[in-house]
Amino acid sequence: MSIDRLRKEVYEANMELVSRNLVISTWGNVSGYDEENNIILIKPSGVPYSELKPEMIVPVDMDGQVVEGEYRPSTDTLTHIVLYKAFAEKGIKGVVHTHSTYGTIWAQMARDIPCYGTTHADYFYGDIPCARILTEEEIDEGYELNTGKAILEAFEYRDPVAVPGILAHSHAPFAWGDSPKQAVLHAQVLENVAKMALFDYIATNGEQPRLAEYIKNKHHLRKFGPNAYYGQKNK
Repeated sequence: MSIDRLRKEVYEANMELVSRNLVISTWGNVSGYDEENNIILIKPSGVPYSELKPEMIVPVDMDGQVVEGEYRPSTDTLTHIVLYKAFAEKGIKGVVHTHSTYGTIWAQMARDIPCYGTTHADYFYGDIPCARILTEEEIDEGYELNTGKAILEAFEYRDPVAVPGILAHSHAPFAWGDSPKQAVLHAQVLENVAKMALFDYIATNGEQPRLAEYIKNKHHLRKFGPNAYYGQKNK
C-alpha cells in the first residue's frame, strides 16, 4: 500500500472516531502500519478533529522519529509502536486510542470488562483486560513506552486477535485490528460492551455471572473460528 493511500485511511479512521461518538476535543488517535516501509502514520498531537486534514497525518519510523512534514505526532506514538512491534506479525495494521466514556470508567475502576453476554463474545473472546498500574519510576522514565509494555504483559497468555483491545490502567482504552478502520470498529464495540457491562455490574452489585464458556465459544467461533459460518462467502 502506498503511503498516500494509508495516510488517507488513517485520516478517515480518525474522523470516524468523531462520527461514532468515541472522542471529543482532541481525546484520541488512530494510526496505521505500513509494513513495506516499516513506518506508521498517526494523528498529529493536539490537533482538534474539526481542523484535521489528511496532509497533517504524521509518518514516523519505528523509533518514533518523524519521517517527513512539520507536525509533531501524537504523544501516544510510542505506545502504538510497541503494539505494532509485538502484534504486526499477527496481522495488526491499525491501532486506536480513545477516552470513550464507559471504557474509561472501567479503566478508572482498574477492572477488566467482564464478558457477561454474547454481544461481548462476538468480538472479544473473554474479558477485556485492564493493564497493571505503572510505577512512578516507569512513568518518569518513559510513560508512553511503558504503557505499551504493560499492555504486552497483559497479553503474555492472550491472543491479541481474539481480544483486540485493552484498558490502560487509570487511563483509557486501546484497540486494534487488521486496518485502521477495523481498529475503530473494535474501539466502538469495546465502548458499547463496556456500557452494557457497567449496567449489569451495578444492577447485580457486582454479582452478575460471566457468560457460560460453551456459549462464549459458540458465539465467538461461529464468527472467527476455523469453521466460521457468519456472514457471506468471499466477502
